[in-house]
Amino acid sequence: MQALAGGCKPESIFLAGPGKTDSDLELALSGNVGEIHIESPREAARIAAICACGGVRARVGIRVNPTEEVQYGAMRMGGKPAPFGVDEEKLDLMIQFVESQPCFDFRGIHMFVGTQVLDCSVLINQYRKAVQVARAVASRIGRPLQTVDFGGGLGIPYFTGDRELDLTQLSEGVASLMDDVRKDPHFRGTRFVIEPGRFLIGEAGIYVARIVDIKESRGKKFLILDGGMNHHLAASGNLGQTIKRNYPVALVEKLHHESVEQVDLVGPLCTPLDTLGRNVNLPSADVGDLVGIFQSGAYARSASPLVFLSHNTPVEVLVDQGEDFLIRSRGCTEDLMRDVFVPPRLLAANAAAR
Repeated sequence: MQALAGGCKPESIFLAGPGKTDSDLELALSGNVGEIHIESPREAARIAAICACGGVRARVGIRVNPTEEVQYGAMRMGGKPAPFGVDEEKLDLMIQFVESQPCFDFRGIHMFVGTQVLDCSVLINQYRKAVQVARAVASRIGRPLQTVDFGGGLGIPYFTGDRELDLTQLSEGVASLMDDVRKDPHFRGTRFVIEPGRFLIGEAGIYVARIVDIKESRGKKFLILDGGMNHHLAASGNLGQTIKRNYPVALVEKLHHESVEQVDLVGPLCTPLDTLGRNVNLPSADVGDLVGIFQSGAYARSASPLVFLSHNTPVEVLVDQGEDFLIRSRGCTEDLMRDVFVPPRLLAANAAAR
């Protein structure tokens, strides 16, 4: 829905991920999206049943969970037991089912085995594995695949010591791989896809929160913000980090001031998990100062528990060529409760109790 509302062409949209509901699948089919990527045998059967009821065909791909580790990124998503994709050793059975369904237009495979990769050699190894699997599938069905989706995984530097992905080296590796592919009849007319994801948008976003209180407790100074893990779960370290590390942080109105104190940045929630920065070196801060957390264009607002304890949700502002646009307004508890139904007998009991 978000992609369609944003003006994306339906044929450019791939729907992937475990746990697709029937309404998700019906929307994708009615919206004529490019491909639905199958994650399990049961999901394949559900798609086929929906197609049969609606009298439609589905362009589908199969997401593959490969058998061997390649050396994955910061978060492994394949090469082990996983909810993502069809195990490679069961791929033949899945292809047999998909090919037997007249309502399916089987177009290709999708490989995604890791995320937040900063080593381009790891990505190239993953791409080579995808080509190997795709070649076997094309041989199995007796025709070239239309799509090979390498997935995402391209990382951005978040923490001290992180190095940017070497795009020159990556492009050389991809070019060498494509030289081999062009000579292979199994890939005649095949489209190869990379999902850049956070690589495109991660560095474009800044999360900004205001300091509402400053306190000291047993020798440690805390800057208390009006937003925390409810707005930016990833920065709090609660979205896949094993060891909490700080995102790049600054006082946005004091960027050129010298750092003079070490503080913890915490949000307004009643949990010690609500910490956006530990032992952060910053200039002297005042109540009302704005704190900026960089690299927040991906996995910030959209990946966070926005309604945690009914605090306000953050506004979202797009800045384009020096002009700003409000693209998502602030929500509050009243907004969240507006559609809540309370049975009349409970309302009466509450009124009597007053």
